[in-house]
Amino acid sequence: MRLNQFIIVCLCCLFMANTASANVIPEMVEGFQAQGASVGDADAGEALWKKKFMVEGKARSCQSCHTLDLTKAGSHIRTGKIIEPMAPSVTLTRFSEVKKVHKWFRRNCKWVLSRECSIQEKVDILLFLQKQ
Repeated sequence: MRLNQFIIVCLCCLFMANTASANVIPEMVEGFQAQGASVGDADAGEALWKKKFMVEGKARSCQSCHTLDLTKAGSHIRTGKIIEPMAPSVTLTRFSEVKKVHKWFRRNCKWVLSRECSIQEKVDILLFLQKQ
């Protein structure tokens, strides 16, 4: 392989690696704001993250599975499955795909709150998580 081809291949690989670990939080926050959410409040997101909700007679919160220290791995309280750290500073691919973030919001909000999160709650939680 010639040097020019090698450089092009290396640059393509670097671009793809950076794209795969791109943080989509700002894009998602902007989209939710376009749908009517306010600027957002990371402190409100943290409060929601820690708040306990009674579901099926048991108290649940986001930190039930994801722990209080978001730089550490958590585990699902029912299945025991290991969950990678939520902090984007630790798990670079955590918020790299909009579709996955929407999927996990839908699933986890229903499990913790017994309903889907509002767009404002999503903005607040994303801003809180972005600070981790």
